[in-house]
Amino acid sequence: MALIPPFSFDCVVGLGVRQQNGHIEWVGTGTLVGRPYSQNGDGKKRCHIFLVTNRHVLKKLTTLVIRFNPRDASEAKDYDIPLMDANGNTLWKSHPDEEVDLAGLGMDADFLESENIRYEYFNLDDQVMGLAEMKTRGVSEGDFVYTLGFPMGIVDVDRLYVIARMGCIARLRDTLEGYRKDFLIDAFIFPGNSGGPVLYKPEVTSIEGTASVGKAAFIGIVAGYLTFRDSAISHQTGAVRMIFEENAGLAIVHTVDQVIETVERCFKSARIKELA
Repeated sequence: MALIPPFSFDCVVGLGVRQQNGHIEWVGTGTLVGRPYSQNGDGKKRCHIFLVTNRHVLKKLTTLVIRFNPRDASEAKDYDIPLMDANGNTLWKSHPDEEVDLAGLGMDADFLESENIRYEYFNLDDQVMGLAEMKTRGVSEGDFVYTLGFPMGIVDVDRLYVIARMGCIARLRDTLEGYRKDFLIDAFIFPGNSGGPVLYKPEVTSIEGTASVGKAAFIGIVAGYLTFRDSAISHQTGAVRMIFEENAGLAIVHTVDQVIETVERCFKSARIKELA
């Protein structure tokens, strides 16, 4: 019994920076999404493919390494791609609101196909759950979620295998009511998780007076985690000698609505390739 749709694991890629000695430092996670733009005669939607991650992952970089698995059992493939054009303009687009830490980059689907790359994407028409649907379905604090990504840069040498962790929605009502732009989940997130998807865990049971939500869906992108600070105080002087900053176990998530807004900005930039 799968609670995470199996295709989801191939919607996630590792993002890295190549050092001068050739070593790759894995710094984040990328989520592949598809923006439908037309429909084939058989009813299948045609999509433009985008990689979405956090703005802070891309902001100071000029090039990026993206790792994919091939469709066969051979080693993963690492692609060095430029993030700026000849004029110094970024090839990626960020969300129009500076407070929303999201950025998107168009992917060349024809190239991925020619390279025999195994990949999937979250269709932004029907494999997501936006705020309006979450509110209608009664999604609330305590509902379970999964995060997918590469915490602490844990990427295998030969293949790309995503790490799944489980948590729950910690605070959502203020977002549903329009008071905040993000929501919180109770899940341990670490450097390297940035840009990874958050998936809603389907349920078949519910308490009296509420409906169960039996839909697994992409609901947002991890942006970071909250910290708390503790101080070591000298017994002799009473002065603070050292400050410790710890992961609070609460992660910030940008909504899938904001993912769609970011992709729309990318789409208008025309740096895209179509997938039949």
